[in-house]
Amino acid sequence: MLSSGDFASASWDLVIRVDNLNEEPKEIKLSVSGDLHIGGVMLKLVEHINVTRDWSDFALWWEQKHCWLLKTHWTLDKCGVQADAKLLFTPQHKMLRLRLPNMKTVRLRISFSAVVFKAVSDICKTLNIRRPEELSLLKPSDDYFKKKKKKDKNNKEPVNEDVINLESSPTTSGPPVVSGLYSKTMMPMYDPVNGTPASSTMAWFSDSPLTEQNCNILAFSLPPQSAEALADMYQCRSLVDKAKLNAGWLDSSRSLMEQGIQEDEQLLLRFKYYTFFDLNPKYDAVRINQLYEQARWAIVLEEIDCTEEEMLIFAALQYHISKLSSSAEIQDFTTESEVDEVEAALSNLEVTLECGKADNTLEDITDIPTLADNLKLFRPKKLILKAFKQYWFVFKDTSIAYFKNQELEQGEPIEKLNLRGCEVVPDVNVAGRKFGIKLLIPVADGMNEVYLRCDHENQYAQWMAACILASKGKTMADSSYQPEVLNILSFLKMKNRNSTSPVASSIENTDMNPEWFVSPRCAKKHKSKQLTARILEAHQNVAQMSLVEAKLRFIQAWQSLPEFGVTYYLVRFKGSKKDDILGVSYNRLIRIDVATGIPITTWRFANMKQWNVNWEIRQVAIEFDQNVSIAFTCLSADCKIVHEYIGGYIFLSTRAKDQNETLDEDLFHKLTGGQE
Repeated sequence: MLSSGDFASASWDLVIRVDNLNEEPKEIKLSVSGDLHIGGVMLKLVEHINVTRDWSDFALWWEQKHCWLLKTHWTLDKCGVQADAKLLFTPQHKMLRLRLPNMKTVRLRISFSAVVFKAVSDICKTLNIRRPEELSLLKPSDDYFKKKKKKDKNNKEPVNEDVINLESSPTTSGPPVVSGLYSKTMMPMYDPVNGTPASSTMAWFSDSPLTEQNCNILAFSLPPQSAEALADMYQCRSLVDKAKLNAGWLDSSRSLMEQGIQEDEQLLLRFKYYTFFDLNPKYDAVRINQLYEQARWAIVLEEIDCTEEEMLIFAALQYHISKLSSSAEIQDFTTESEVDEVEAALSNLEVTLECGKADNTLEDITDIPTLADNLKLFRPKKLILKAFKQYWFVFKDTSIAYFKNQELEQGEPIEKLNLRGCEVVPDVNVAGRKFGIKLLIPVADGMNEVYLRCDHENQYAQWMAACILASKGKTMADSSYQPEVLNILSFLKMKNRNSTSPVASSIENTDMNPEWFVSPRCAKKHKSKQLTARILEAHQNVAQMSLVEAKLRFIQAWQSLPEFGVTYYLVRFKGSKKDDILGVSYNRLIRIDVATGIPITTWRFANMKQWNVNWEIRQVAIEFDQNVSIAFTCLSADCKIVHEYIGGYIFLSTRAKDQNETLDEDLFHKLTGGQE
């Protein structure tokens, strides 16, 4: 028989600090045994505190191990908790400040115990942003707020930050609430024409915590009110600076608390993966605006390079969007008569069914269209000037063959280029009547560069659209070919400057500050009046666009830039004695020389066989087709961040097109290396 003294010796004292929120944390000593489960410890602790309040959101945080004890059925022995453990009894949901792409800051309650992937999903539900898998949280570097802190230090007056407080958000404790993406009858919560929040009847059916005013702030935005505000914002001066900034991405498979994030700390909410799925004006007013804002700041702060001609187009679109966003029509949400939701849903269904049977004619899918025309070709070689030579080109399926002339078309071509998996880059200067296509064709040791030159806009649009589809493995028989041609022609029309149109009177009557819409380098290059005239000249080509159309066109133009979607990291390749920059894009990896910024080698994700990480030496190893393999260690960030980037893009490329709001989190964590 065991004596009472034996039972007493099996117990030991455990000291737990209790976070009382309004008071300083106080320590409580409990007598526990190793077979007591975590839930029993919390119950015993609450009984000892003897304070009536809702404790359901509280959990135990183990400070030394840097982890949450969330499995309440596990015993202390199974968790490895002993008398020297330092535990904190604290709420799982805490306040956090998030700086959105439009530079507005929202303050809301977020789970610090859930993995970041789940926390971002809850944040997006609160903010009415679909496809949360495209976004993540970024912890800014020390340099990010350097200018602002320096300014605040010299300013004796307190700085009041413009913060949207969403404390009563669906991310509070308890089961997550479905946000107001749609009403209960699946009607859109935004007007499909101009993107404004829907009528008050629709809003009544919604569970979203966003007020009409907050919806307006998130769905519409204006440029900064002074050139000084732009000058105070952080700018990446080099590829190394961009690599340092990208080191701040949080690990999606770990919680905020595990990554050292403190309560009320400021993080950046950004689109991390540059594959934007199903941008729908009916449901995505906030998402489209935030994506537009991220693209806008990337252009203005020179995070991505563009030509002066493209900068003026972006400036004209920004000016047009800012005018529409501040107009009286956008601010007035109560002009339309309200319609019963069920009736409207039936009307939409009727229109959809009628559109589906409008055209019963089917094309012969066995007859794949071809293109044949005279184009100019150039292959870059060392110490040779750029000289184009004319050939007869034939585009069929996903390949281009070229001959010396049209008469030799039936014979053997000089060369046949397979464009499946290639990279297509526009090389256009509309003012200079230059319509070029740059093709980067994958080979075993990197990429082959081929330049094509077209004679006019229509020819360029047809061949460019065919090349884009071929790079994705599609032919011109695909239904997206003609819309792609029209999009390219529309973009070229925006670039076409109409110098004969009178803009002098517009310059006198406008209150435009051109420095708001262009990069500081472009603003220094031209006088203010000259820059205003050029922006207004470009604005004439986009003046008829609606608000949402202009934002989507801005996003499309951003996506067409050669450097779009490339995220940079400083790495050291295996066998190399110097550092390199690794560019990770949605479809490829690029090795870039640090000193010159010139790409050395490109590897396509389509040719990737497998990738893994040696966690002991923190080295990423990737194997491609044709026995090509690379390995590198990350210098500017943890290798897990790069590993997650690669897995995230592969996850997004394989997601089902018919998926709704549910995501396969297990697949995401498996591909991004959630388990080390």
